Amino acid sequence: MVASKDRLRALARSLPLHPRPVILVDNGSTDGSAAFVRKHFPDVQVVEAGTNLGAPARNVGVRLAETPYVAFADDDSWWAPGALERAADVLDAHPRLAVLGARVLVGPEERLDPVSEQMRNSPLGVEPDLPGPSVLGFLACGAVVRREAFLEAGGFDDVIFFFGEEERLAVDLAARGWGLAYVDDVVAHHHPSPARDPRGRQALAARNAVLTAVLRRPWPVVARRSLDALRGGPAGWAGLRTAVRRLPRALAERRELPPAVERARRRLERADG
Repeated sequence: MVASKDRLRALARSLPLHPRPVILVDNGSTDGSAAFVRKHFPDVQVVEAGTNLGAPARNVGVRLAETPYVAFADDDSWWAPGALERAADVLDAHPRLAVLGARVLVGPEERLDPVSEQMRNSPLGVEPDLPGPSVLGFLACGAVVRREAFLEAGGFDDVIFFFGEEERLAVDLAARGWGLAYVDDVVAHHHPSPARDPRGRQALAARNAVLTAVLRRPWPVVARRSLDALRGGPAGWAGLRTAVRRLPRALAERRELPPAVERARRRLERADG
């Protein structure tokens, strides 16, 4: 499934490359995306949210899906031929696996995405009942999820809203006993457009790092992430200011992780430097 907002040209390039069925959740586009897709891709199920739901738009698509597994894609990404068949085989063979993190290749030069590289080199090792290195994060545009597990964990949340939304879901799945693993031979392609607002994205990253910590991590981690934002200059300060407005909701949903999951999350952070 694809979530998109005001990216008609990107959709025109990527939708022909998606295996069917495809669900497109339109996040309140004003560029005619929904009508364009209905006209030129009538086999795509289009859902108009009417407003920008952020990452939780994917929850809408997962609830509508009639398959046990759902592959996510951005409007500027697509899956390699045969990738989803391979992913389904892997998920069939590993019933505890909730999220399969793929190898994401970026741009026409097919550079390995840094997040994929981190997952490939995860220090958590390979658990006996999982198909690859265990992870506690993933790239949504390169992930296939088990629908049952995704919905059980609540999907993506509107406290985080967008950007870095994967971390909270990943740790919640692990807290429920589900597995997340990187599988190198499942491949997705991502051709991102140049960042239209790099400082805005830096602010979002700072905001959501703090909010994710408030939602699930011990208070010293909250303090450390807040200090990192303060040291991040104007973008970090902007992120902290916007985090404050969302704090009441984050605190209302706060729930610390089981000790084993928190230890694993810290191990990953130490490995990432």
